[in-house]
Amino acid sequence: MTGKPTVLITGASSGIGATYAHRFARRGHNLVLVARDEARMQALASDLRKEAGVEIDILPADLTKLEDLAVAEARLRDDHNIGVLINNAGAALSGGFIERSTDEIAQLVALNTTAVVRLASAVAPRLAQAGEGAIVNIGSVVGLAPEFGMSVYGATKAFVLFLSQGLNVELGPRGVYVQAVLPSATRTEIWERSGADSSAARAMMDVGELVDAALVGFDRRETVTIPPLPDAAHWDAYQAARQAMLPGFAQVHAAERYRTAP
Repeated sequence: MTGKPTVLITGASSGIGATYAHRFARRGHNLVLVARDEARMQALASDLRKEAGVEIDILPADLTKLEDLAVAEARLRDDHNIGVLINNAGAALSGGFIERSTDEIAQLVALNTTAVVRLASAVAPRLAQAGEGAIVNIGSVVGLAPEFGMSVYGATKAFVLFLSQGLNVELGPRGVYVQAVLPSATRTEIWERSGADSSAARAMMDVGELVDAALVGFDRRETVTIPPLPDAAHWDAYQAARQAMLPGFAQVHAAERYRTAP
């Protein structure tokens, strides 16, 4: 890969994805924009071509549909100019678990997890062979907090975090950087699309500030970037507590507390 790598961004028509497009265009990267709304992507691409003088391709796709997903996968596999994947496309659902239909839940899981892992799987072998590149997966702090009551959405974002950490273990030694970005409530269209009340959020971050912070973490090569977390020591303590349990998992017998009847 020569020069600055092309960046493929999903969910690029608005919000976090469109803001990433602005930021990477200003850094001089060519872009491939992927989303359902072709008209909005064309407008964004026109503005960025004038502003930054970069090349931008538009790839209209609904990533919950396997035929559309396959087109994006093929582009990631075959286009050797693409060196960065921003796995941003995602959705949320308002209401509780039993209030949503099984089909609605399945569609959310398809977009927030299946599309993420398939796109990463499409590009990772090529990046590993080249010994360079990056995959950025947009998760959420909700994936750390069942208490927030967004069971399915939080579960999909917990998947994104685990996938990112696991891929970093596997791909990091081969030169591929993987970052999980965990926003909290951010001012984007996800609220209206999910039917949620944005006024219920105690605090909401501007999308530009969110992406700028995520890019600081990207430049620092952080594995996990949590822009709203004031004290990084809390995440460090969380990680240390989790890792302290690992040696205890390799046991022949159940723990003593489970060998005594109640």
